Amino acid sequence: MFKHILVPTDGSQLSVEAVTRAVSFAREAGARITFFCAIQPTPKMYYGMGSLFDAHMPVAFRETIQNATHSILDAAQDLASDAGVECSKVMLVSEEPYEAIIEAAKLNGCDLIFMASHGRRGITGLLLGSETQKVLTHSAIPVLVHRSN
Repeated sequence: MFKHILVPTDGSQLSVEAVTRAVSFAREAGARITFFCAIQPTPKMYYGMGSLFDAHMPVAFRETIQNATHSILDAAQDLASDAGVECSKVMLVSEEPYEAIIEAAKLNGCDLIFMASHGRRGITGLLLGSETQKVLTHSAIPVLVHRSN
């Protein structure tokens, strides 16, 4: 049924559990996976008298974030490879991770987004919001949610 699954990951324990489940799901379905990380843009720097600014800071920030992202995606790719699941990895820079997830799914021709969720409800869920909830409400591509207890 599903042939190409986008699996967003941020390296958190919840996300790693979802990656593991997604690899198992893809293996059973005969699907391939694209692992995805959204990268926050470099923070805005303010110039002027009294500002604390190092000209190398934006480059160092970008390198640190990209190295961390590569590590997260490489770990996911290793899990898939060990299970014999074809996979690729991609990252996009975005201020809104949910938008980047949907865009990545479209750009890569994915027919399913497999995501993790904390399963927060009530006021906690309302106040904290959820990237998964935002993807669910904005995506035209089906979303399968792996909920952790």
